[in-house]
Amino acid sequence: MPIDYPAVLSLRTEAAPYSWSDREVMLYAIGIGMSSDPLNEKELQFVNEAFVKPKALKVVPTFASVCVWGARPGAIELDRVMVVDGERDITFHKPMPVAASVTADARVLGVYDKGKEKGAIIQSEIVVSDDAGNKIVTIVSSTFARGDGGFGGPSQGKPEPHRMPRRAPDRSIDISIRPDQALIYRLSGDRNPLHSDPEFARRAGFPKPVLHGMCTYGLTCRAVLQTYADYDPSAFHRHRARFSAPVFPGEVITVNLWKDGNSISFDAHVRERQVTVVKNGQAVLG
Repeated sequence: MPIDYPAVLSLRTEAAPYSWSDREVMLYAIGIGMSSDPLNEKELQFVNEAFVKPKALKVVPTFASVCVWGARPGAIELDRVMVVDGERDITFHKPMPVAASVTADARVLGVYDKGKEKGAIIQSEIVVSDDAGNKIVTIVSSTFARGDGGFGGPSQGKPEPHRMPRRAPDRSIDISIRPDQALIYRLSGDRNPLHSDPEFARRAGFPKPVLHGMCTYGLTCRAVLQTYADYDPSAFHRHRARFSAPVFPGEVITVNLWKDGNSISFDAHVRERQVTVVKNGQAVLG
C-alpha cells in the first residue's frame, strides 16, 4: 500500500509515558563502545556507577536517540525490509538525566517523494519533556524508505544539510567497532533483524548485517566528547548528522572534525572500503 499523502501529515501522538534508569544509560554507552578500554577513567564514568570514591554517572548526550525508543506519530505502511535511518538532529534543552520519567509528543514534519525507484523520506519530530513539563530534548528524524517512492508527494522542501568547511580537518580520530557491536547496541531498542540476521540482511541487499545508523551516530558523539567537549555531556546543545552509507561491525571508522567557535563539523569514513558513511555532521557546544 502506498504512503497515504497528505493524510500522513496529520499523524501525531501526545504525552506518551516513558522512563529509564541508570541501567539503560550504561547499556547505551557500552553499545557505542565506551567500555572498549575499561581502564580509561574518563570513559568509565559513562558505564560505571561503582567507584571507591563517589563519582556521578555521566550520560552520553546521544542516549537521547533511544531514551523513548518506539515513540512515533502513528503507523505508516512501509516496506520494512527496505527502511534505513537517513538523518538525526537532536537539540538538547538541558543535559540528559541519569534516570527519569518523561512524556513524548511525536508528529510528522514532512514526507518527500524521491520517485518510484528511489524511495521516500519521512521526517518526524519527538519532543521529550520531564514530569514538570519542561523540554529535555527535541529529536528530528529522517527515515529513508527505499521501497516506498512514487506515492505522489512533494520532492522539494526538505531542510538543507549543514554546510561543511572546505579546509583540511583540524583533527581526525579512528574508532574501532567490535564484531558484536550491533548485537550489543540492539538491546537499547532497535531490534531490526537487518542488524543481527545474516539472511534478513541479504534479502535487504547487504552482504551481512549492518551496524545501526544510530550506533554510528553515537560513535560521532564519542568523537566530539573526547576531542572538543572534554567528556562533558552538558557542553552539547545540538548534534546532527546524515547517514550516507552502511557501516559493518568489525570495521574502523575515521571521524574528521573541524572546529569553528562553538560549532564542531564532522564526517566519518571507512578507509578500507573508501566510503563516506556520515556526512554534514555538526555538534554545537556551549
